Amino acid sequence: MNILIAPDSFKESLSAMEVSIAIEKGIKTVNPSIDTLNIPLADGGEGTMEAIIDATQGHTFTVNTVDALGRKTLAKYGITGDNKTAIIELASASGIDKIKKQELDPSNASTYGTGILIKYAIQKGIREFIICLGGSATNDGGTGLLKALGFKFKDKQGNLINEGGLSLKDLYEIDDSETLEELKDCQFNIACDVTSPFVGSKGASTIFGPQKGASPYLVQELDHALNHFANIIQKKYHVRVHDIEGAGAAGGTSGGLYGCLNAQIYSGFDLIASTLNLNKILSDNNIGLIITGEGQLDSQTENGKVISGISHLGDSYHIPTIALVGGIQNISETLYKRGLIAVFSIVNQPMSLSKSMDFAADLITKQTEQVMRLYLSKL
Repeated sequence: MNILIAPDSFKESLSAMEVSIAIEKGIKTVNPSIDTLNIPLADGGEGTMEAIIDATQGHTFTVNTVDALGRKTLAKYGITGDNKTAIIELASASGIDKIKKQELDPSNASTYGTGILIKYAIQKGIREFIICLGGSATNDGGTGLLKALGFKFKDKQGNLINEGGLSLKDLYEIDDSETLEELKDCQFNIACDVTSPFVGSKGASTIFGPQKGASPYLVQELDHALNHFANIIQKKYHVRVHDIEGAGAAGGTSGGLYGCLNAQIYSGFDLIASTLNLNKILSDNNIGLIITGEGQLDSQTENGKVISGISHLGDSYHIPTIALVGGIQNISETLYKRGLIAVFSIVNQPMSLSKSMDFAADLITKQTEQVMRLYLSKL
């Protein structure tokens, strides 16, 4: 029997690879002769770079850049094993986890540091990019990133506007006359883990602004500024980004790159599945069962998350999927109709969240063992 182990990370606890190893240990405890294939996954948010680099035997590079507030920091980017594609996680340089809660400032926070990562990869000869947009501290529509690549954003007097999302209200002109020459040969694919449009009641500012420190008044101001940016993009490039699904990811970075770099926006899971050639893996390896997992199963799980994506993909090959999760808030019946046959929490006794996170690997292994004993008894 062949089992595909394809989990997401357990956020702030275990990487997807560490989860895979813990699951494999539980399987082998029950039956060492079972063949396992480990393919750590992600949905386009944090952890995506690590998952792709692990799966393709690529390399990561740590470089100097700046955080969302312009302070010097170190960040990582990855290049796939075939040396063709760079994986850039916006959170690595411009992420919310790099900033203290009291420092959050979506008015001025910038994606410039992420643009520096892209520039490093371009200098290494890379021309294909996967940009992963989860976990940002920004609401600048990706203008900081674009500035690092040579774009200039000017006000009516021809002066450069300040960093951050609020300054976009003063934007009058996008000057792309001095962008990096290599950009014309680059392809940017955006791995998006949300479906929010660029602006409006479900847009970047409204949905994600508050968690980045925006007051209700500032949310409105930021939304107006992004809407103005969208209007300027439409005037310059004849592309409407206002209501594109996923354009609101990472404070509108997705929409900014779509409009100014002709980037393509994809469901994070779908893009990763394509990059890792999961269809070929499922068709060629006689897989009998998929075991997946993530830290929390909730109402968002069916919207492009790993459990939903891999179970649906497996179902197209008539392969059942079992999920292991840290917590269960809500299970949509849709998941059961798309190949998922069961969900198990790894928590085996009353315990605090911190304790379950500290002992997650052992809990995953133990629960996998019980799941396998039950599953194999029915074969």
